[in-house]
Amino acid sequence: MTRIIAGRAGSIVLDVPDAGTRPTSDRVRESLFGALESAGVLRDAAVVDLYAGSGALALEAISRGAASADLVEKAPRAAAVAQRNAARVVRALGAHTAIRVHRSTADTFLRSAAGPYSIAFLDPPYDVSETALAETLRLLVPLLSDGADVIIERASRSPAPSLPPGLVAIRSKRYGDTTVWWATTADAA
Repeated sequence: MTRIIAGRAGSIVLDVPDAGTRPTSDRVRESLFGALESAGVLRDAAVVDLYAGSGALALEAISRGAASADLVEKAPRAAAVAQRNAARVVRALGAHTAIRVHRSTADTFLRSAAGPYSIAFLDPPYDVSETALAETLRLLVPLLSDGADVIIERASRSPAPSLPPGLVAIRSKRYGDTTVWWATTADAA
């Protein structure tokens, strides 16, 4: 069972697509959001969740004070699940909650998105190549605000993501089979 862990929508149960996604574990989300909260970056953040799956990462951010979230998911079934989960959170928090679900590839969305985003989550399927991920990151950079946090989740057996100009690595943390890499805009490092 996947749920929102904390915040104003805490304990809301989220649907998970029946196939093709790999939900971020509660343990990883607790650690990730603990770090974001202690850094004080969630309040009023503009969030983009690329490869959103169920939308759990962006919806957790909304629950903990983010101002808006764009959930981007190309798989029709997963996008429908993300839409249902977003509607559940909007019902809990009120109609003023700014959550948008986009059925699109990450790259197509980024080519027309307005930004700026202060937090970006990227949890691509394992079959997304390092080259494809590097291109997505390149498209993301112009849409980031100064000091934005970029969080990339991959299999621990994957190499560190190739960061384009404009992003610098901050740290990484391994959680069993999953590793989370943190980056920020180069001017903030």
